Amino acid sequence: MRRVFVFVIGFALLLATPGLAAAQPSRSATNQKAVDAVIARALSQRGVPFAYGGGGASGPSKGTVALPQPDASSPDSAEIDAQALDLAPGLNLPSVAPNPMVPTLPSAVPAPRVEVVGFDASGLMVYAFSGVGVKLPRSSGEMYKVGQKVLPAMALPGDLIFYGPEGTQSVALFIGNGQMVETTDSGVAVSPVRTKDMTPYLVRIIA
Repeated sequence: MRRVFVFVIGFALLLATPGLAAAQPSRSATNQKAVDAVIARALSQRGVPFAYGGGGASGPSKGTVALPQPDASSPDSAEIDAQALDLAPGLNLPSVAPNPMVPTLPSAVPAPRVEVVGFDASGLMVYAFSGVGVKLPRSSGEMYKVGQKVLPAMALPGDLIFYGPEGTQSVALFIGNGQMVETTDSGVAVSPVRTKDMTPYLVRIIA
């Protein structure tokens, strides 16, 4: 319970303390200059589209994005599904009457994807750090394994924030004052730091 309490307090400090960085041991002038360059490089890409698998050291690149799907709960969609069910052979077992309340079509049909030039979360971090000669792994889960683990209460601008088990879902760049640079559905953006699904540690690449 004590560990959870300390963890929650750390997140509160990460979000609510604008001057948190000032209370930390200062970086060397060289390292601070590098961190400033990393943040500036990430911020320079604001508005660039999200693209799964997109982005790298040289900038945005081809990735994919899922096309929006019609709302399955709308009357039009339900009518289309019913028509498809009537026309599709072999969906029901012989001599078994279909139950109209139970769908017999597969429910998990992959959404069609299109090519887009942009960044995904890890691609943006690779790009931001490559400007100062730091080569990061290309997936957020692998990024979580490098650098120095940092408690949220000790966060400094330039630290990486991770989401999901072992950082496998996403990564963002902490820029101070409770904000981070991340990829969103609408593109690269500055967002308030979210604690939902955040890993227990941030990762410091430049000490």
